[in-house]
Amino acid sequence: MNSQRWECCLALERLLLLHLFLATSIQGHSQRQMIAVSGSNVSLHISNLPALSRVTWFYTANQKIVEWESNRTNFFNSKFKNRASLDERYALCIYKVRKEDSSTYILRVLKDSGKEEDWTISLEVLDPVRKPGIKIQTLQEVNNSCHLKLSCEISGQSANYTWYGDSGPLPTDLQSPVLEITVYRQNFSSYYTCQASNPVSSKNDTIYFSSLCKLGKECLQGAGRGGGECRNGVMSFLLNEMNEERYEDPIQPPAQMEDPKGICET
Repeated sequence: MNSQRWECCLALERLLLLHLFLATSIQGHSQRQMIAVSGSNVSLHISNLPALSRVTWFYTANQKIVEWESNRTNFFNSKFKNRASLDERYALCIYKVRKEDSSTYILRVLKDSGKEEDWTISLEVLDPVRKPGIKIQTLQEVNNSCHLKLSCEISGQSANYTWYGDSGPLPTDLQSPVLEITVYRQNFSSYYTCQASNPVSSKNDTIYFSSLCKLGKECLQGAGRGGGECRNGVMSFLLNEMNEERYEDPIQPPAQMEDPKGICET
């Protein structure tokens, strides 16, 4: 009985040692973060790789995407099979990324020395924000002041909101999807702009005022009576034209780490 227990303990010890060996034989590296806009081409790459005998890219810990060994490249049966490639620098190119491609990708390499190393890249794919539309919830003149409540929330999509007036960004405590303020003649602004943004894009909408609690020209029908919208026709047209060509000022989204040097060009 004692001998059986002893053999069981030895077997367990061997398993623990094997697990420890496997865990320590693969050297890990710090994780990189990447953000990409949906529909774009993305290159997952690690710079300055040494001479290698085998390269494997994983979508999850167990799902292989592609493996290179002995100058042969094998793509596995995954959702990336027809929209991914591996270049000569072992960069994984994913074409037309989708939100569901967001994951932590693993690059596992076998060096010529026989040592394995892992790199991880966390990829987050985001849709561009939709254009917000400012709605007037309250527009009421009281004792030479104006009670103003505007909303511009984009339903079903996460975004950061920033409000601007004549003097620039409004105070931090007013930065939310709903702007509610009391306007006096001394802090009157001829317009309010709501900018919705995420790490890959930004869009805005603007409402104009000719005087205290008085909407600007060419307001859409229903403005000021709850849920209405108002824009200056000419300025709104110019803003829309500019927005088609670039991210909107005054905030520029950060540069994205996608497809450096045209690696994923087709």
